[in-house]
Amino acid sequence: MSNCTFKLLLTPSGVKKTIWLINTFDQDVVKKPRGRDMSQNGPDRRRLRACRSRPEGRQLEQKMRKLLVTAVLVGSFGWQAAAAQNQPVPETQTVERTVKALPNKDTQIGLYINVRPDCSSGPLPTIRLATSPASGKVVVKPGKVKATNYKACLALEVPAYVAFYKSPPDFVGDDTLTIEVKYPGGRTELQKITVNVAGPGGQKI
Repeated sequence: MSNCTFKLLLTPSGVKKTIWLINTFDQDVVKKPRGRDMSQNGPDRRRLRACRSRPEGRQLEQKMRKLLVTAVLVGSFGWQAAAAQNQPVPETQTVERTVKALPNKDTQIGLYINVRPDCSSGPLPTIRLATSPASGKVVVKPGKVKATNYKACLALEVPAYVAFYKSPPDFVGDDTLTIEVKYPGGRTELQKITVNVAGPGGQKI
């Protein structure tokens, strides 16, 4: 039985060799692969000739055909995974800005839209509160934005996400938070926002 034993490797070269072995069993070699072990007089071909005259040879052929399906599937998955790994990963940009606010009052800290070149609206970005503020609260609400002379658009009205910050009634000082914005094209932006909360007279702790 040792003369009819072949090792199947689930790699591109292993899949190629398995196809060659099965074709040789059927005497239907479409193309002769290069390499010493697959040559006309190589050890694999001599072993296959010996196996064809033995009962276990045909059983081995059936097993090899079943293994070939698995090999092709696994090999294809591996090639696709390798190709995916080689694709460039979109960069994450970090921006920092400061917003002034009054205590216990909703203050707009972010406006997120997606305007196509034809001035229509594209899919809105995904908004996530990556770092919560220590004192206040952040709420994101859907809305609409009207603008004139925005880039090449003389006038437009598009949907938007609007982020608001609200501090406790007795809080004055600086509060910080981070909003993660993921755009449809794959770009990610981290917005680190510092909210300066001051009283009516501008007093701060």
